Amino acid sequence: MPELPDITVYVHALGTRIIGTRLTAIRLKSPFLLRTVAPPITEVARREVTEVRRLGKRIVLGLEERYHIVLHLMVAGRLQWRPVGAPVPNKVGLAAFDFEGGSLVLVEAGAKKRAALHLVHGDDALAAFDRGGLEVMSADLAAFTAALRRENHTLKRCLTDPRLFAGIGNSYSDEILHHAKLSPAKLSQGLGAKEIEALFASTRTVLGEWTERLLANAGDDFPAKVTAFRDGMAVHGRYNLPCPACATKVQRVRYADNETNYCPTCQTGGKLLADRSLSRLLKTDWPRTIEELEAFKARDP
Repeated sequence: MPELPDITVYVHALGTRIIGTRLTAIRLKSPFLLRTVAPPITEVARREVTEVRRLGKRIVLGLEERYHIVLHLMVAGRLQWRPVGAPVPNKVGLAAFDFEGGSLVLVEAGAKKRAALHLVHGDDALAAFDRGGLEVMSADLAAFTAALRRENHTLKRCLTDPRLFAGIGNSYSDEILHHAKLSPAKLSQGLGAKEIEALFASTRTVLGEWTERLLANAGDDFPAKVTAFRDGMAVHGRYNLPCPACATKVQRVRYADNETNYCPTCQTGGKLLADRSLSRLLKTDWPRTIEELEAFKARDP
């Protein structure tokens, strides 16, 4: 799922292309994309774009007279900038938003179509999409500490909870926790002041550096490769590859459709976090440390 750095790049690229122009039409390929019935599409079209901004992991296109287009790309939704009137692809295409200078095409790979489009009128209607999470890049340490300690969950869960922190998901939470040298399984209310300060600094550093990197890579072009797995990441998507800090093989914990990636040496004091499915299967044979894991792998079949 595109997160704060990726959404920021989309917002920047869109802002330079459509602010001050008119939305001439919305072409829906999939009727299931649109999740609202009022205002109708015909009422939104022909209005000038006044702003483009991020709201958590959503992209908001502000139109004159306080109309708003709210896009949530979910896991596999991506945006493409095409010439005016470009066709919506048959298999992956969901919709096209036609502006005076080009068409924004929304596509989504895979069988599960989760991306969502909402059309709303008024600031109160838009505010309903705000999950309340803290915008870390504009917050201070006190606000970060308050959000972190509001509930007692694992750090991984806290960072990815949109009610606590805005714009952070599976990918960058892994990178943040590795940068801070903190276990993803550590409970938020068990952190000391210095650990919280380190986590705050790492969150701002990781998000800031990746945002700058992606903006520089895109340049004047519209971002074409928005992915959760990027070259240069320390642990996310790097299972069984060497940690760039200590060369220990990166480990993972899988659950549902997500996974947590971490370095046992840098983050957990050499201990392996229990993978629910494997630890249940292996029970007492489940290795507890990286050394035990290497010994386990070296056993004869």
